[in-house]
Amino acid sequence: MSKNQFLQNQMLKRALLVGALAATVLMSGCASVYVDTATQDIQPGDIKPAAQPQPVQLKFEFQTKGAPNAAATSFLKDQVAEQVKNSGLFSSIEGQAGGALLNIVLNNIPLTDNPEGKGFVTGLTFGVAGSVVTDGYVCKLTYLPAGDGQPVNKEVLHAIHTTIGNANPPENAVPSESFEAAARTMTRQVVDNALKDLSQDPNFK
Repeated sequence: MSKNQFLQNQMLKRALLVGALAATVLMSGCASVYVDTATQDIQPGDIKPAAQPQPVQLKFEFQTKGAPNAAATSFLKDQVAEQVKNSGLFSSIEGQAGGALLNIVLNNIPLTDNPEGKGFVTGLTFGVAGSVVTDGYVCKLTYLPAGDGQPVNKEVLHAIHTTIGNANPPENAVPSESFEAAARTMTRQVVDNALKDLSQDPNFK
């Protein structure tokens, strides 16, 4: 890995993970990442195919504590677009202005009290004092049909856990090879579940 790739990797971690780890801890490589299992992959057939798929205009944004996060949006937007394409719910995702709109917002919020402080303490003790940091993710999907149809709203929750130093792995979570892999798994699961819920809503037409 080149120096530039390494720096981009660290920048991406900090862009996706809300300051949960002190910079020195991230750079030291003493953190392990786990994806929560409360929200899992959907099964084949869970998404109900649309009888007559129509085009939709897709908009996606990743947020950090409610504020737009351009780096994370850029990192995940192609994956989200591919998931929506493969869902079978729409004929295309490049609908025209004034037509149906699918808006997906994935918001990253810290769930662990004072995560920055925990990472700092672990860094000072050289990993002897371990800690677990949890970041929550709220996926809000809104479908606005063309014309005067009523909007359909869906919300799915997820989480990524990070152990720092000498901490036990969290329960109800599976290890991930990297934070990037964890972020992609979390996104796949949370978006697919939101699409599944949309497909099964009687107001989705």
